[in-house]
Amino acid sequence: MTPKEVRKLSDEEIVVETARLRRRLLDLRSQAVTEKIADHSQFTKTRKDIARMLTEASRRRIAGKEATAR
Repeated sequence: MTPKEVRKLSDEEIVVETARLRRRLLDLRSQAVTEKIADHSQFTKTRKDIARMLTEASRRRIAGKEATAR
């Protein structure tokens, strides 16, 4: 998911997508233990997507605080 796509999501969608990605990462870890994973780059991609979601959520939280402080 690109940063532009993340910015288009609502706050609730970001929370839901973050939870989905965390579940995906857990599933990948489980698969790594129990069976072979063909594409190990999925770990990196999923972690980066989670970071994008959390960064956008944080940015919005900070922007909201600044708006109310003015």
